[in-house]
Amino acid sequence: MLTKARIQLIRSLATSKGRRSEGLFVAEGPKLVSELLPRLSRVYMAATEEWSGEEPDDRISDAELSRASLQQHPQQVIALFKIPTYDVSLETACRNGLCLGLDDVQDPGNLGTIVRVADWFGVTDIFCSQHTADIWNPKAVQATMGAVSRVRVHYINNIAEAIAALTADIPVYATALDGESVWETELANGGLVIMGNEGNGISDAVMRVCRKRLLIPNYPQGRATSESLNVAMATGIILNEFRRRTVNR
Repeated sequence: MLTKARIQLIRSLATSKGRRSEGLFVAEGPKLVSELLPRLSRVYMAATEEWSGEEPDDRISDAELSRASLQQHPQQVIALFKIPTYDVSLETACRNGLCLGLDDVQDPGNLGTIVRVADWFGVTDIFCSQHTADIWNPKAVQATMGAVSRVRVHYINNIAEAIAALTADIPVYATALDGESVWETELANGGLVIMGNEGNGISDAVMRVCRKRLLIPNYPQGRATSESLNVAMATGIILNEFRRRTVNR
């Protein structure tokens, strides 16, 4: 049985303030919860009789699940996990492989999709500006489809200063409409790729400390098209090109 206090706790995790206070986030649905259980620290789980996975703390009715759920269409299981913490520096991560930097990406769905894309292309660290959406927002967690258990998402108070402090041998790429075509530019195996805000792109402060600008050209060039690509879609195209070059070297 879900107690009133437990439902209030779950509901409080819909807000960033509640998540920070409790150090917890909510995951829902059989696929997502099954992906997270082996990798993250479960604090509580409730499930209906339909759920056939790991034994929950409570078996509940569909009506109880609906009262607790943060989703429009709840399915079988709801779980609370501890928000993980990581001790990885930007310098170390970029030296060890390809990383993403997100400069004020606002939409939780976009953020979650970017994490999922990063997971697909073997990017294990994403560094976010302090005004980027919270990855532990329920919508963002759902959009990752479990990839958030494999990709480490970090938040940096001043991402421009952190990038500026990187040693000169670490490539830092910015996506920009005035950049060089990603198809024709020399790309390294590692470094940092910055993706910008949905409406405003990369901020001036961050753009100033980037070392190479990349453009995803439209086709055919010169044809009138949409003004820009969705940031998650653009991330997938950029990472695909980096990995294609790695495989073909």
